[in-house]
Amino acid sequence: MTAQKEPSAPTTQGITMSQEKAPVLIVGGGLAGLSAAVFLAHHGVKATLVERHPATSTHPKARAINPRTMELYRAIGMEERVTAGRSPISGNTDLVHVETLAGDERVRMPNASIDDISRISPAQWTLIDQNQLEPILRKRAEEVGVDLRFHTRLDTATEDTDGVTATLTHLGTGETSELRAEYVVAADGSRSPLRELLGVGTHGRGTLTNLVSFFFDANLEEALRGRKIIAAYVNNPEVRGTIIPIDNDRKWVINVSFFPEKGQSTRDFTPERCVELVRAAVGVPDLPLTIESVNMPAWDISARVADTFTTGRFLIAGDAAHVMPPTGAFGASTGIQDAYNLAWKLALVLSGKAGQELLATYDSERRPVADETVRQAMLRFAVREGKQYQEVAKDLVDETTMTFGYAYPEGAFVGEDPNLWTVTEDPDKPSGRPGSRAPHVVVAGEHGPFSTVDLFPVGFTLLTAGPAAPWAAASAVGRDLGLLLNVRGIGEGGEYADTEDTFKQRYGISDGGAVLVRPDGFVAWRSNGGPDGDVAQIVSDLLRRILFLD
Repeated sequence: MTAQKEPSAPTTQGITMSQEKAPVLIVGGGLAGLSAAVFLAHHGVKATLVERHPATSTHPKARAINPRTMELYRAIGMEERVTAGRSPISGNTDLVHVETLAGDERVRMPNASIDDISRISPAQWTLIDQNQLEPILRKRAEEVGVDLRFHTRLDTATEDTDGVTATLTHLGTGETSELRAEYVVAADGSRSPLRELLGVGTHGRGTLTNLVSFFFDANLEEALRGRKIIAAYVNNPEVRGTIIPIDNDRKWVINVSFFPEKGQSTRDFTPERCVELVRAAVGVPDLPLTIESVNMPAWDISARVADTFTTGRFLIAGDAAHVMPPTGAFGASTGIQDAYNLAWKLALVLSGKAGQELLATYDSERRPVADETVRQAMLRFAVREGKQYQEVAKDLVDETTMTFGYAYPEGAFVGEDPNLWTVTEDPDKPSGRPGSRAPHVVVAGEHGPFSTVDLFPVGFTLLTAGPAAPWAAASAVGRDLGLLLNVRGIGEGGEYADTEDTFKQRYGISDGGAVLVRPDGFVAWRSNGGPDGDVAQIVSDLLRRILFLD
């Protein structure tokens, strides 16, 4: 595959290729790529997605979707589908670090409390395996008209001033085609060939360990001692790896580290050796078990972040943009959140309702979040590898804060004092500042109570403290710019009742104040009090600034 920045004529070797067109080409059909496709469709953009594998993943891989990501699926009407597909281990709670499963625990990682999360979000953690979630996303993508092309490889991608010309090959038939796209999303995994060929470097620790995975069947009830594990991280002289339940009964997968620098390779993992490793990990020397599969390809745990998430008309997302240890369940959700941040921006740029510079804010917003998330995953990985929990505890940010409390340093919003910015904030005590997630507040309308989070699935929303009338002119400004902008009053005299009297506090405004919320549920601007001047002019200037229309 080649990626070029200058136009060049494709060499077809006598093959005639018809050129198709698509607004966005997504390369990669994993969680980030498929999510990007359905998010774009939600905003009215029908993308084309290519994936070199013939089908979605058959391996559990990522196993947990955090509540912030569930808010995103909720916004596009997919929350119930995803929840219905949850894993058999969805009721499990324990992440343990052990010498062996049957032996003593070294440490048990703390888990976020469901009660705490319910004060912060209308959504909850969902344990769903990647091989269960990807088919759900694929079906949704088909329903909303995404052009899905599995078993298709990107061969070349040539950028010019107006777009990108891609050459594609169907790996089943060998048929070659050419597609013209305005933008390309690189979501082709941690080793992203497209990112590398674009010349985008990465920073971070790099590869931490090489692993193989294999499935086995065994009764581990005695070794579990009543624990309902999400994962057990094993570290002893004979084996270093992770035991993960598949069906909460007899089916398991174990990921085992190996060391090429010591002459080890995947060839060492014979069925007999795999039996020995499982017994060493469980801590029962004569454990009866059956090895079900030893033919899965090697993979690695790495920590790296792309040096930029945007280059020309190429946008990098998911594991192609950042890869981290699977400690903390951060990886999949971070990639899906990339896609959500990017989708509304692409939609507005493609429709001419925003300047192309808006896409640069995808990098300035999401890359700092990725850096901090990788750092947090690395701290947890250090415990898995043998460091005492107390040694890293002072630097750890809890999962709930990492899920809801991250904030953007700069981007598509009108910020406040940059000296007060921090990468995270306590989501139980949100600031409501521009660049942070618009807080969850329970309000009530004619059909009963609901979350303010449910007000942001489409377009911009201006929330006012009290009657909306002083800010009503904002809606017309939105229409003039071709945007949907809803104005909603909350509290006394407003459209919705502030049932817990927390709206003004959580959004950091006073009576008559207003908060502008973006289509991705992040605060774009706020006014502490009532409008100081002509509302239409204030809102027009704000939107034009946020969307780079000047």
